[in-house]
Amino acid sequence: MDDMSQVREGMMVVDRSGQEVGTIEDLKEGDPEAVTSEGQAPDGGNSLVGDVAEALGTGADVPQQFAERMLRIGYIKIDSKGLFRSDCYAAADRLDRVEGGVVHLNIDSSELIS
Repeated sequence: MDDMSQVREGMMVVDRSGQEVGTIEDLKEGDPEAVTSEGQAPDGGNSLVGDVAEALGTGADVPQQFAERMLRIGYIKIDSKGLFRSDCYAAADRLDRVEGGVVHLNIDSSELIS
């Protein structure tokens, strides 16, 4: 079963311990043909990681390997619960299941990329 096809904006997200992380703010199905930086050189002063991070809407703080991997396999962007929490991301392979309108992750919230 493809769990990403069941994910919708606004769904609650919980980590593997059942602790609420937040709600789905955005999602993207994976693109196995997505570019990587392997053998790529920066053009015009822009780095590929910057372009990938921009495509994710995250700025340049997303680690290059993670950004490239997320574009290939898909990801969810989570609007984190709490006043001082920032949004975070989980790659599609971090989804355990979607059940009762709730997205269950197979990792702890501390393992999410902020």
